[in-house]
Amino acid sequence: MQNTLYLTAILVAFWLLLSGHNTPLILFCGALSVLLTVFIAYRMQVVDDEAQPLQLPARMVLYLLWLAKEIVLANISVCRRIWSPTLDISPTFICIKATQKTQFGIMAYANSITVTPGTVCVDVQDNNLTVHALNWKAAHDLLEGEMDRRISELGI
Repeated sequence: MQNTLYLTAILVAFWLLLSGHNTPLILFCGALSVLLTVFIAYRMQVVDDEAQPLQLPARMVLYLLWLAKEIVLANISVCRRIWSPTLDISPTFICIKATQKTQFGIMAYANSITVTPGTVCVDVQDNNLTVHALNWKAAHDLLEGEMDRRISELGI
């Protein structure tokens, strides 16, 4: 029940943030859509701790800021390589062992790799991730394990 209330509060806040309107009809339609969404999620039995990891530590904000910085740096690197007259790329596949203990942690690691330009996680088998990298430097950065360490420190 607590997770259902959290889901409702999050959806209401998100809807109000995106809507920008507060006329009675729009508020009624928003409330109706939130209630319908929560009802469907409840009936599907997808409202649980894993689907809503609200207990994530405050360090998550620091990780997201670090990830945003890495995404910007990777964007710059990819743009430089693509715009270079010599097309300095060396596509490669690497296998990485994830140190996360939960499926959620492994999923967060794989998604963090994928949202970083120049790298894509193409397969996950247990704790082994297969990653395609645009160049060897991107692959080497992943093999150093900074991203893996930061996600492991989150305790997810």
